[in-house]
Amino acid sequence: MQPVDFTTLTAACSEIRANWLPSRLEQVYQRDRYTIAMALRTLKQRDWLQISWHPQAAHICIGDPPPRSPDTFTFSQQLVHQLNGLALVAIEAIAPWERVIDLQFARRPGETALYHVYAEIMGKYSNVILTDANNIIITAAHQVSQQQSSVRPIQTGQPYETPPKLTGTVPSLNESQERWQERVSLVPGAIKRQLLKSYSGLSAALLELMLLEANLAPETSTDTLNPDDWRRLFERWQEWLQALNSSKFQPGWTKDGYTVMGWGAVEKVKNIQELLNRYYSNQIDQQLFSQLRHQLSQKLNNILAKLRNKAQTFKTRLQQSDKADEYRQKADLLMAHLQNWEPGMKEIILADFDTNLPVAIALQPDKNAVQNAQGLYKQHQKLKRARAAVEPLLLEVQTEIEYLEQVEAAITQIDTYQTAEDLRALEEIREELIGQKYLEDPEYRSRSANEPPSTNFHRYLTPNGFEVLIGRNNRQNDQLTFRVAGDYDLWFHAQEIPGSHVLLRLEPGAVAEEVDLQFVANLAAYYSRARQSEQVPVVYTQLKHVYKPKGAKPGIAIYKQESILWGKPQMVISH
Repeated sequence: MQPVDFTTLTAACSEIRANWLPSRLEQVYQRDRYTIAMALRTLKQRDWLQISWHPQAAHICIGDPPPRSPDTFTFSQQLVHQLNGLALVAIEAIAPWERVIDLQFARRPGETALYHVYAEIMGKYSNVILTDANNIIITAAHQVSQQQSSVRPIQTGQPYETPPKLTGTVPSLNESQERWQERVSLVPGAIKRQLLKSYSGLSAALLELMLLEANLAPETSTDTLNPDDWRRLFERWQEWLQALNSSKFQPGWTKDGYTVMGWGAVEKVKNIQELLNRYYSNQIDQQLFSQLRHQLSQKLNNILAKLRNKAQTFKTRLQQSDKADEYRQKADLLMAHLQNWEPGMKEIILADFDTNLPVAIALQPDKNAVQNAQGLYKQHQKLKRARAAVEPLLLEVQTEIEYLEQVEAAITQIDTYQTAEDLRALEEIREELIGQKYLEDPEYRSRSANEPPSTNFHRYLTPNGFEVLIGRNNRQNDQLTFRVAGDYDLWFHAQEIPGSHVLLRLEPGAVAEEVDLQFVANLAAYYSRARQSEQVPVVYTQLKHVYKPKGAKPGIAIYKQESILWGKPQMVISH
């Protein structure tokens, strides 16, 4: 992930300064454990200033409005308590080349600041700190104790100390090419590494684009550069310093990230705020998606493994109880042939009533024939009782396995992150598993917890233009089948295989042709656990024949009067 460097921070703040100062602070909302959003109103507009202290994605920019779910964080509440209704009057760097921004709040523009919010955009050491006019810390996003850092503890009630000053040389527009070249080439080495070593305020991402623009490979050794190479590189160096000086930047997307200098841009964008908001929202969502998918898959694997073991134990006990009749039959034989028993016998062989074949009966030598027969009758009763007790338990476990396999199939379908909707679909699965008590309720509720079910179903059109909707998880499956579906729609599902509910939307009087039905059957097969198979049995029926059993778990439905088609998942080209 591309970190916010000094250049990006300068560019973002100069744009915020130009368009959102002065502004009144109306609200503070904490999106997650690393991000706050401040509602700022100017005479022309109202927007949300987003400040993140995420270890890999710390940034500051104008971002999206927060969700409607309640904010449960104390940090944002403390900020609101102190700053609400005040004016944001200044956004300044605390010192040249430092990545710490001082947001100053006063009663009105032109007055002395009553509070400072220090946004320290410094990678894994990032933080957001609120102080009073005398720089005494009121609260911090991340408190740092004396034990954690003897150099710079950050604690409520203590004076705010700025980060240690930069020790390296800082770039200057006044420095001549000769002096600059001499400093960089003093010790021969790769040009990118030598520039990073020689000057503060640079980042690897910025230098790579600068060198690319100067037509130089980052690993080129300084002692192989000719005068023309040095001249081109120094021109880019000066161009960078002039942009910082004049606050004139050219934001754009590069092949692997973004630029504020226009270098290596494959697509220009209007403003830096949109660029940073999109980049970091997307990167963080992608990271959360991977973590959540792994977490849910692992949890389900563990639960299913335990349930399958449990089911196997119950099946073994049922197989044993299948011998119940055998014990009764042996007891009957023994009672019918009491005269054949002799004291001290360990086994007796008697002819079967029906087949006349010999049946060996193990005996306890210290008991007589009647006592042995009674023991066999008891064993018969015990095994019969076991069957009556075990059968409902096995059914319960198998129902649970079917439900969790349905959830597992949904996670398998959401295999890569493409849009924020993919993360939302996974978050809905997590909320469902919390609701079903398979997961602990996390400390921080996700944004989907208090939102209505999303309707970001997979959407397709059949060859004749009918719309097809497909649920991405159980919450959406229920929403689709029992809320969205109309009386004339057709409902599809892979037969007795975990998978998505699929809906073919039909207007009154419209008739789906065979080509449409086959198209939807292929989709139902593709969005099921049997995706890799060549052919998958798919059932379809009218909505009036689909029901949710009372007390059933999410995504579970029963159906009747179904027809069957063979779906071919390989025919589907995923979109």
